[in-house]
Amino acid sequence: VQLQASGGGLVQAGGSLRLTCTDSGSTLSSYIMAWFRQAPGKEREFVSWISRNGGETYYEVSVKDRFTISRDNAKNTVCLQMNSLKAEDAAVYYCAARQSPYATTLGSLYDYWGQGTLVTVSS
Repeated sequence: VQLQASGGGLVQAGGSLRLTCTDSGSTLSSYIMAWFRQAPGKEREFVSWISRNGGETYYEVSVKDRFTISRDNAKNTVCLQMNSLKAEDAAVYYCAARQSPYATTLGSLYDYWGQGTLVTVSS
C-alpha cells in the first residue's frame, strides 16, 4: 500500500479545500480510511474515518459539520472536503489505512500512511 495525499494549499479563512487520497497499486476498498493532521509543534490528531463501504463516518468534534469524508471505491479514492476553514485547521494532513474491520481514532492502529499534504489557512 502506497497512499498519496494531495489537494493541500493556501486558503483564506472561511474558504474550502478538497483533499484526495489514492493508491495506484492497492485496492483501498479493503481498508478503513482516515485522515489525521499535525500542526507545527503539536501532536498528530485524528480528523475523520470512513468505513470500507462508506456507510459509516466519524469526525473529530471540531471539524464535524464543516468537513466531509467520502470515498469512491470504484476510483480508489478517499476525499476530505473541508469547508469554513479556520486558522486552527492549518496542518499537514495525512491519510491512513487500516486493515482491521474495526474503526478507531488512534493513529497508532493504522497500518499505512500517506506522505501528507500541507494546508495553510490565512486569516
